[in-house]
Amino acid sequence: MGIIYFTSIIFVVISMLVSMRLKAKFAQYSQVGLPGGQSGREIAEQMLRDHGIFDVTVQPSTGFLSDHYNPDNKTVNLSPDVFNGHSVASASVAAHECGHAVQHATAYRWLMMRSRLVPVVQFSSSILQWVLLAGILMINTFPQLLLAGIVLFAMTTIFALITLPVEFDASNRAVAWLDSSRVAAGQANMQAKDALHWAAMTYVVAALASVVTLIQYIFIFLSGRNRN
Repeated sequence: MGIIYFTSIIFVVISMLVSMRLKAKFAQYSQVGLPGGQSGREIAEQMLRDHGIFDVTVQPSTGFLSDHYNPDNKTVNLSPDVFNGHSVASASVAAHECGHAVQHATAYRWLMMRSRLVPVVQFSSSILQWVLLAGILMINTFPQLLLAGIVLFAMTTIFALITLPVEFDASNRAVAWLDSSRVAAGQANMQAKDALHWAAMTYVVAALASVVTLIQYIFIFLSGRNRN
């Protein structure tokens, strides 16, 4: 258990550092205006139109960097700083979320896979920590319980890994459109790419942490079996 806690602390620290870097980048590029002066809402609506998508609504959400695309009701939800912003930061985030809408409209394979896993992951997450804890405590008498916990955890790990191509592809679509549309070209496009890079790093850290933790639980299970 000690190594699990130690590794978890390491990844928590790394995650905090990446998050701090992301916020710093967002603050930096929030001060860089766009040549056309469009708001995040206007950029999102333009990108959707340019991709022939007319059944997705762009609306404001609450919270800092709470931006997301909801495939259930087909809405691009932008945080206040992005929705009302006229900067490279707001443009990059708005375009990224529209990238997910484009993925949905084109049935992008990795997004479809992730969407199908959502109910499974929600169920797994609701009972995961209790199954793992009980499994570790009862590993000498009922090792199958820890194995069940590992299977549940593996589902969340698979979800985290599938999320990576989804997020990177959405960013690639965003950067490409920002450049081709001239909304953020040249230096502004490089800055948008940099901001989205750090946003993607948060998902990379989460996925790596999940993989490492899964391996550790597998080792605990195998060690318990060997003792028996």
